[in-house]
Amino acid sequence: MISGINVIRYLLLNCFVFALLLSGAAFADAPAQPLEPVRIGTTQSLTGHYKEFGIEQLRGLQMWATDVNARGELLGRPVEIVYYDDGSRDAGTVDGFTKLIGQDNVDILVGPYSSSLTLKASLVAEKYDIPMVSTAASADDIWSRGLTNIFGTDTPASDYLKGLHVAADAGAKTVAIVYARTDFGENVAATAEAQLERHGLKLVLIEGYAPEQRDFTALAKRLGAVNADVVFGISYFDDSVELVRALKKERVKPKMLGFTVGPGLREFADRLGPDAEGVFGVVQWLRSSREPGAQDFAYRFAQKYGYNPGVYAVIGYSAGEVLESAIRLAGTTEHAAVREQLRTMYFQALIGSYDVDDTGRQKNRKNLVLQWQNNERKLVAPVALAQSPLIYPMP
Repeated sequence: MISGINVIRYLLLNCFVFALLLSGAAFADAPAQPLEPVRIGTTQSLTGHYKEFGIEQLRGLQMWATDVNARGELLGRPVEIVYYDDGSRDAGTVDGFTKLIGQDNVDILVGPYSSSLTLKASLVAEKYDIPMVSTAASADDIWSRGLTNIFGTDTPASDYLKGLHVAADAGAKTVAIVYARTDFGENVAATAEAQLERHGLKLVLIEGYAPEQRDFTALAKRLGAVNADVVFGISYFDDSVELVRALKKERVKPKMLGFTVGPGLREFADRLGPDAEGVFGVVQWLRSSREPGAQDFAYRFAQKYGYNPGVYAVIGYSAGEVLESAIRLAGTTEHAAVREQLRTMYFQALIGSYDVDDTGRQKNRKNLVLQWQNNERKLVAPVALAQSPLIYPMP
């Protein structure tokens, strides 16, 4: 026989169980709360003199985010790209990254275009102790300051001229180098003579110019006077185009003419027409390189944006891939864990291998050499990937 007290306890227990069942049903019917996205913050040059490159990098990074979200997100969270236009200016870069960290509360950072802007951006990342994967930024100064939060994907400046062995192999003896006086240009120029000597090439002229300079008549005349076999510009897009025009106008015709940046872009030949024929460029990627994923990425990018991607779209996409790998390996977006993975991991990205030293500087990266032939960019080195032999002397 159940006592009165036990009856009361029995009824209370049943009421409690019933209430739990009701509450569980209510929670089951309620929609699940969406998880906070993984927020990747960056500034890119959407205006100003770097805009061709900044736009490409941002599109590549956004395409990576779209791909990640389509295949199941990142740690179960959607990826969101938060960005500002830095206007190709130091001040815009510093202001943008400060907002991304202080106002937008981004999880991880991707660097801007150019060494000069990355030098500024990396100081903001260091101040707030947030890891940053750099994009097209190669000045060795970036990694010589003892910073712990900047990790490179670009070929270091001191390795950029290794591709000039193709000139020596073709029979060239003398080289003239001109360079934009930027952090990137000065870093590459500083190593030029030693790099050329290793290939048996003699440096007969090296001269810098203001980054905004566009009238190269006088410089073209000096280049004509030294009559080097090879003229090579450590340059950007607009200046490389104007240098070609000035050399043509002054009837200076070296056996080889090349640049670090301009020839890798389709717009180079669009601007110059037949004058682009024979010009060579040093690049990190080309869709015809037969590297894993190159053709697939190029096809999907062209479908989305209406034109074939250049290397800067690939660098933007690859920066996202590197971050994704580090976050997945860490199992979190917590900064210390992601930083450790970025410092120690090896990863094969679309742009090539990601493998950094203790400073975060990329190591063992090899550039490709292309030449404009019949209005197309043809890989001419390394031999294993070459689509066509180098035309020397240029037409």
